[in-house]
Amino acid sequence: MHTIPRLRSDAPLADVVANLETQGCVVVTEAVDKATSDKLADELDPYLSTMDAGDSLNRKYAADGGPSDFYPGNTKRITALIARSETFRSLATHPVTLGACDSILRPNCASYQIHATAALVVGPGARFQVLHHEDDAFPFFKIPRPNLVVASMWAITDFTEANGATRLVPGSHRWAAGRVAGEEEMLSAEMPAGSVLLWMGGTLHGAGANRSDQWRFGVFLSYSLGWLRQEENQYLDTPPDVARALPNDLRDLVGYRMHAALGYADVRGQRTGN
Repeated sequence: MHTIPRLRSDAPLADVVANLETQGCVVVTEAVDKATSDKLADELDPYLSTMDAGDSLNRKYAADGGPSDFYPGNTKRITALIARSETFRSLATHPVTLGACDSILRPNCASYQIHATAALVVGPGARFQVLHHEDDAFPFFKIPRPNLVVASMWAITDFTEANGATRLVPGSHRWAAGRVAGEEEMLSAEMPAGSVLLWMGGTLHGAGANRSDQWRFGVFLSYSLGWLRQEENQYLDTPPDVARALPNDLRDLVGYRMHAALGYADVRGQRTGN
């Protein structure tokens, strides 16, 4: 029987990786403290507080200018979190997520990278997001695909089934193409604030419907193999003037380093900072 396993942040990393490999997902509780969650929320508030929940990426990408199955309405979405939040940067280099990436992604690349970032505030009345794979951007690989992406969702507020906790289909990362998930196979990743949900790029998932009177706040962060094109254009969302001020390890994660022969540039006279 498949489940969404739950571990404490002091659990052995091997247990986190084992659950990711078998179930395709795992919740790690107490990954950050309340002060960290509150500080991140404060740093992102100037961008989110002025945003209309029906006027963000859902309008940009829906064909008719309204909500779509992938971008449901009543949701605030912003990207470019590396540039916008210093606290978010500490999540990007958290030992639990990097440890998982070391085990799952590194066998397929010399180095991995940040793939996409987003803050997602799901409001009352938001409906289900269509189930999808995080690695669907690479359809030229046959399903089940090799390990290309590891994704995470950090709970800034509590995630409950009622307020739209992420729905996953544990074990689906090993399914053959064309298999459709039954309702009984979809589970809600309920978790308290300060937790992080990790899942494999091939695990079916989507935001849940918010049937409560609360706003559910999480931040999304995914990683991919260093030789893949990133889903979020990090060089625009974290431009060179911002990247120069980042610590070396984080700047490398953003993608400001070569992967074998990929990504060279003439930077003579441009080097500043660390």
